[in-house]
Amino acid sequence: MSQKQKLIVLMGVSGCGKSSVGKALGCHYNVEFVDADDFHPLENKQHMAAGLALSDAMHEPWIALLQARLKQSAKAGRNCALSFSGLRRLHRSKIRDLPFDSVFLHLQGEKQLIADRLAARPEHGMPPNGMPPSGMPPNLLDNQLETLEQASKKETIISIDIEQSLDLVIADAIVAVDQYLTMT
Repeated sequence: MSQKQKLIVLMGVSGCGKSSVGKALGCHYNVEFVDADDFHPLENKQHMAAGLALSDAMHEPWIALLQARLKQSAKAGRNCALSFSGLRRLHRSKIRDLPFDSVFLHLQGEKQLIADRLAARPEHGMPPNGMPPSGMPPNLLDNQLETLEQASKKETIISIDIEQSLDLVIADAIVAVDQYLTMT
């Protein structure tokens, strides 16, 4: 029986460093990096760019597209690092149900630190994926923090403190993934 591919999921609210840490882990482990923001339909991107929170119904096509993409990677035998908000347990379970051995790392920090990071990001123009540079306008941070559902007793999510330099956050994430990999 073949072993499942590995999926390293970097989750948390916008501005916590998911993409930066995910890209670094992708390079460190020589695995494919997938940014969940790239899979939002245009309607979702426009909605968020206007400073509006997505409804649960608006998340469904996004999750479906992301699942399809990750299934392709698993079928092709590729391990992945994924930046994914993972605010709702339901969304996390849909990623957990994919044919991967998944580890979830929750990048966490104080609201003010994250708000400061979002405010410091350049807001000139839209990048090619159509999302604001932070993935979401800073005024939606409160909504994301309210939406974030804590892990259930069935979920294993490793917390990573972002109240330190990016290099140290990445180092902590590598240690957590290495420990996880030795246990699986």
